[in-house]
Amino acid sequence: MLKQALSICKKDFSSEIRTRYAVNALLMFIIVVISVIKFSLGEEKLSPEMNAGMLWIIIFFSASNGLSRVFVAEEERGTSLVLKLSSEARSVFLGKLIFNTILTFVINFFIVIFYILITDLDIRNFPLFSLIMTLGNLGLSSVMTIIAALISKASSKGTLYPVLSFPLLLPLMLAAISGTWLSIEGVPFGQVAGEVQMMASYTIVVVTASFLLFDLVWND
Repeated sequence: MLKQALSICKKDFSSEIRTRYAVNALLMFIIVVISVIKFSLGEEKLSPEMNAGMLWIIIFFSASNGLSRVFVAEEERGTSLVLKLSSEARSVFLGKLIFNTILTFVINFFIVIFYILITDLDIRNFPLFSLIMTLGNLGLSSVMTIIAALISKASSKGTLYPVLSFPLLLPLMLAAISGTWLSIEGVPFGQVAGEVQMMASYTIVVVTASFLLFDLVWND
């Protein structure tokens, strides 16, 4: 299963390198949104709560723009049937999940770097901030992957993706915003343990449920 999943992930990366659809669209979105935030704020400084909320809003909409095509592209190219015949359903999901996770980490790395540089954000507990971002990215990519599979055969794919993903991501987003805000303020790990446990548990539950349900979604 792992070998097939890695092959599917490699195929998606090769396709992305050729087209650069997701990377180009996401980089332009990130630059425009963060630049607008900078010009709107001027010399004004945001509070840690506002910075955390703004950062995760940018991350959410970036993921909505870039991660949805992981299954949609297969339907548009007509290659989904080939995947169904040549690979197990769980291998397909795992390969797509690995691809989306790597893409999420790369894109969100640039988001965080640009946001820190443009807003002069001072993160007082950077190890905790990195942990929150890591758990948030894992949860985000896992939800976005299974939602992409669900809407890949729908006629209105673009509108369905954020509509379906936001309610599912709301618990993760609330915990991520709270954890990010506290890490910016520099609180010790003990005060954020609840958010960390919630985000880790959320990701495990979503990934487990996705593996159990993906066979029905993929072969429907």
